[in-house]
Amino acid sequence: MSSPGGATSMFTNFTKLCKGLALVLVVGHLLVHFVPATVTYLALIPARTIPFGWNLITSGYFELSVYGVVFSTVSLLFMGKFLEPVWGSKEFLKFIFVVNFLTYLCVFVTAIALYYITRLEIYLYMPFAGFHGVLAGLLVGMKQIIPDQEVLFLKIKAKWLPSIMLALSIASSFFTLNSAAYLPTLIFGTYMGWLYLRYLQRRPETKLRGDPSDDFAFSTFFPEFVRPVIDPIASIFHRMLCGRTNATSEDNGYTTSGAPLPGSDSAEASRRRERGARALEERLATERLVPPRNKDELQSDALDSV
Repeated sequence: MSSPGGATSMFTNFTKLCKGLALVLVVGHLLVHFVPATVTYLALIPARTIPFGWNLITSGYFELSVYGVVFSTVSLLFMGKFLEPVWGSKEFLKFIFVVNFLTYLCVFVTAIALYYITRLEIYLYMPFAGFHGVLAGLLVGMKQIIPDQEVLFLKIKAKWLPSIMLALSIASSFFTLNSAAYLPTLIFGTYMGWLYLRYLQRRPETKLRGDPSDDFAFSTFFPEFVRPVIDPIASIFHRMLCGRTNATSEDNGYTTSGAPLPGSDSAEASRRRERGARALEERLATERLVPPRNKDELQSDALDSV
């Protein structure tokens, strides 16, 4: 039976960076709520992105609804509590910025393409905004760092969270009228989060980029029975879109398929990921049994274990 202090600690010890980002989301929502005209300048409205190019960045840092800002702030605080101690504050912030920008860039291109295909002006003037693209990317981070950890009360392993989220979002889009406002953001947020972690994230302990392990392949987002179909398709796009990355990976000890070459540090990187996952699991167990400790001590313990 967990102590009151342990139960309370589940809702405390949030990092300063996540608290600051949560404050940005709250202030952004209040701004557009009390000054609705700011939506034109902050949200991604494809017809106005030129010359308002900055909305490719600002659109992700405010929510249009109260429900959205509550869900986004709570999700950010809890996922940041898992991820930031392992990645570090600088890398965590970099991930959020890159994934947010790339997600809304893809949403912009998609909206323009849909307009030319359908000639419906709604795709040009629909305001796209919200932090849910980044949240989708953070779910991919949870899948990578603690894939077998059951998340809180859901009793679902973290590795399935991105897939379940996308499946539910796509299913609900058939019954909602404004699915275009959120579905592309979720899809691109998930893919950009995976793309960044798979190919771009720098790992100082191995001096390599990305995570080429089979457990983090694109096909792992799908049920096992369809993976033999997904893998060849993913391999084609890998060679088409990531040719430059292939060369870099081979130079650092990986083949184009992501398999380790003799003498590479892939095995060591995998062991470090496992130790990081164990450190987070031990942290969760500790929080349930003992009073909360200082945040800096928790971050130091997690980083020392990675």
